[in-house]
Amino acid sequence: MKWFAILAACVAAVPLHTAQAQVGGQVTRIVVPFAAGGARELLARTFYQELGQQLGQTIIIESRPGAGGAIGTSNVGRADPDGRTLLMAASSHFVTAELGAKPHYDPVKDFTPVANIGTQSYVLMISSALPAKNVAELIAYARKRPGELNYGSAGIGSSTHLAMAYFLSTAGLDMLHIPYKSTQEAANDVAGGRAQAVIVPNAGVGAYLQDPRLRIIGVTSRQASPLLPNVPPIAQAGLPSYVFESWFGLLAPAATPAAVVQRINAAVAKVLEMPAIKERLATQGVAPDAMNVDEFGKLFVQDRQLMARIVKEARLTRD
Repeated sequence: MKWFAILAACVAAVPLHTAQAQVGGQVTRIVVPFAAGGARELLARTFYQELGQQLGQTIIIESRPGAGGAIGTSNVGRADPDGRTLLMAASSHFVTAELGAKPHYDPVKDFTPVANIGTQSYVLMISSALPAKNVAELIAYARKRPGELNYGSAGIGSSTHLAMAYFLSTAGLDMLHIPYKSTQEAANDVAGGRAQAVIVPNAGVGAYLQDPRLRIIGVTSRQASPLLPNVPPIAQAGLPSYVFESWFGLLAPAATPAAVVQRINAAVAKVLEMPAIKERLATQGVAPDAMNVDEFGKLFVQDRQLMARIVKEARLTRD
């Protein structure tokens, strides 16, 4: 049995980017198409145990990063439509295809909207080395220096990239994009003076509030964020049309039975009513927003149209 001991040791040595809620004998996977420790995985961890209890199942969070989220997303799109494989999705679900890439899935036809979790806004931060003290001053400063300033993001097609590109397009500015592997890396380079601006999720801004190297000047939501009540919306800086928020929700493979979808949707709605869940979501800057299946389906279609418009207006489409 020596070979068995060796095999067991090898298996134990393999890192597993999963988290489990042990409830019942049946297993449901929530696939996160980005690396473990990212915003979507952390969000999934806030509710997966309670969702497992509501469904009477074991929930597994499985990170499948790569190709800007296309690998994990494609995995769910090809899965059996039995409700056992779900995608932790966000507004950027549509961006890969809109950028001109050809992923091995159709972002609409291959998926069924199941349940909305909530909405998140973002925060614009700049290097304190810049003379600008607010969004209006940043616009005036950058407008006189086309192509001289740069900004960071979590990568091409990420929500942080899209939010900033949309801001520049709306304001008529020209800044160089520097893609990083994560939002944190981008923010660190702005703090270090190697980049001048970055847009980060509102929940991630806490680590930078006391950093004198950074200046927080605007939020992407239409109204001020409860997390940053003294930071004005970017829309108030002469850009009334600029609003950028992201939904988070669960998608299933196309052709998943309606009864299964309704059951998961109802379970999510109950979970989002729990005070503990609301508190956890708030710490991540996510406002819970339970929707029925039809409502989430409408949001899904509307957001696809919005993302297409933003990509076009920001001139991000690949030739």
